[in-house]
Amino acid sequence: MRVDARRALGVSGELTAERALARAGIRTIARNARTRFGEIDLICRDARGYVFVEVKTRHERSFVTAVEAATGAKVRRLTRLAWAWLAHAGEREAEWRMLIAAVTLREDGPSVEIIPVDRC
Repeated sequence: MRVDARRALGVSGELTAERALARAGIRTIARNARTRFGEIDLICRDARGYVFVEVKTRHERSFVTAVEAATGAKVRRLTRLAWAWLAHAGEREAEWRMLIAAVTLREDGPSVEIIPVDRC
């Protein structure tokens, strides 16, 4: 898969995830936010606080499913990224949580599974 095709797949997944999160009352405040440790796909807010989201997008025929792509290493990385972003934003004491948005692109349309993640 070419780099442009991979990026297009990622953007499509992020937009799909963002719509699903909005339906759940979670609004996006930043996309592809950079920290010194890397990039956070989506930073959101809801009544409970900040929500840091890692989006994994796969075609239904992929060898590894979107859910399986959300490994423990990804969760540990997202935890570091979230802490770095909160520190930079002066929000160290803010309430926050993490979600994985597993987007599967099917012939009949995308499906999104929102998975709460425990902090590492």
